[in-house]
Amino acid sequence: MSFSTISVIGLGYIGLPTAVAFASRHKQVVGVDINQHAVDTINRGEIHIVEPELDKAVKAAVTGGYLTASTTPVEADAWLIAVPTPFKGNHEPDMVYVEAAAKSIAPVLKKGALVILESTSPVGATEQMAQWLAEIRPDLTFPQQAGEQADVNIAYCPERVLPGQVMVELIKNDRVIGGMTPACSARASELYNIFLEGECVITNARTAEMCKLTENSFRDVNIAFANELSLICADQGINVWELIRLANRHPRVNILQPGPGVGGHCIAVDPWFIVAQNPEQAQLIRTAREVNDHKPHWVINQVKSAVADSLTASGKRASELTIACFGLSFKPNIDDLRESPAMEIAEQIARWHSGTTQVVEPNVHRLPAKLEGLCAFVSLEEALRSADVLVMLVDHKEFKAVSGSRVEQAFIVDTKGVWR
Repeated sequence: MSFSTISVIGLGYIGLPTAVAFASRHKQVVGVDINQHAVDTINRGEIHIVEPELDKAVKAAVTGGYLTASTTPVEADAWLIAVPTPFKGNHEPDMVYVEAAAKSIAPVLKKGALVILESTSPVGATEQMAQWLAEIRPDLTFPQQAGEQADVNIAYCPERVLPGQVMVELIKNDRVIGGMTPACSARASELYNIFLEGECVITNARTAEMCKLTENSFRDVNIAFANELSLICADQGINVWELIRLANRHPRVNILQPGPGVGGHCIAVDPWFIVAQNPEQAQLIRTAREVNDHKPHWVINQVKSAVADSLTASGKRASELTIACFGLSFKPNIDDLRESPAMEIAEQIARWHSGTTQVVEPNVHRLPAKLEGLCAFVSLEEALRSADVLVMLVDHKEFKAVSGSRVEQAFIVDTKGVWR
């Protein structure tokens, strides 16, 4: 069966670009999201998130009649589920959104359909999704029941794109295809090859699930090494960025850059999925997570020290002193605030500090709800002009464009090495 109609469940940072990728190949795509604002925005040919080139692609897809958005699923030849998988309890994965998505499409499933889970998930999630579908649709057979002869094909295929470059990497990067059977893998590969220029690499569902978690855990461990170095260097009076630059001249050393912590829905989350399922074995992965989760608290203590020094030097009262936080997103040049350490730091500073806490974030139009009433949303120029203590949290291009010579403040906590 050909893929005439494709449906993407979840129109966020991954789902919407994926829907557009299929629509750009003149496939009929229906995007589904429970957020009415997102649905209405997309149907106007506009976007509700920030991602380079996505706005033009959405406008072209909607104008061309290839992409529509809805709050309810419709019948399709293939469904891709790209919904969040947050935490519950003690860093345990919460599959509530995946379950809701699966149950929402079950009534409109038809024989010959393909269902792909793209959400970052713990090992065994694809099998669980298939079970949810089978419970609602006993009139259809699924891979765990009928193997290669199943009525519905099911696979897992995680995204592996970089925010800010999604529209390029979605097309160019290889994809790991984990079908519940070889037939499911073949069918999923056929679907992605509609737009994919990279290679479809075939494996089974459980290995594909673990692959996604492994990729982000590897990155988390390496970031933790850099962040731990920054703590040691601060204690030893050493410039960590100079140290890393020198160490990286070794032909087999490539240390990453430290920062205020680790954010985003992948690196800050995925390693915990491994730890939750393998608590005794995942010692290094757990420790890396703890190092990175601790870094924002260290940054806040650095800010407190800078404030104390500024008060001594200026003679001001704490209520008269202004702190400016530069950046809220979890990485440079995007508007994604998910699991952002910068957000956590700005909020904690504002709750602790009796004076004004300013926030500069060029990629959003207003403060997020949790910071409203706590912080002043100001321009870069206003912060540089009026703040007493500067806290660099995200190295956005606008901040890096400011010469260090323009920064007159004596008290700076620079977690990204931009103005030091």
